[in-house]
Amino acid sequence: MRFIFVAAFALALAACGQSGSGGSSDSGNASNPPSPSAAENQTAIAALPAPYNAANYEAGRTVFAQCRSCHTISNGGANMVGPNLHGVIGRPAASLANFNYSPPVRGAHFNWDAEHLDQWIANPQAMLPGTRMGFAGVRDATQRRDVIAYMMVESAR
Repeated sequence: MRFIFVAAFALALAACGQSGSGGSSDSGNASNPPSPSAAENQTAIAALPAPYNAANYEAGRTVFAQCRSCHTISNGGANMVGPNLHGVIGRPAASLANFNYSPPVRGAHFNWDAEHLDQWIANPQAMLPGTRMGFAGVRDATQRRDVIAYMMVESAR
């Protein structure tokens, strides 16, 4: 009985994927196009402005795993506890019509760019006190650079 449970769990786990995360291998049919290769992802990073062109896509994807519990980043992705982040670069703060932002975010008057994302990811509460985003932040500047570059690439796909 234990073997059947373990086998069923392994099959269920194998069926789980990270669609829209980039870097996973998909079948390539019309409804599920192939994910870009690691080389294509890093080429997309290299095309970004400095300092993001020196980032590591896979390291950024790893850091973004912390964000996935509350955010999606794929085109047409759902809002969760936090808003979908697809197209976030250049988007005005609190501008998704179908998401209920906290008052400090609604009162923010800026467009999301790399500098604002860097401040936000470093410490959301310091940037906009009273925000509902319960995230302690990413203290390491290299990790922030990598995750912002990852977001730049993924939110434009």
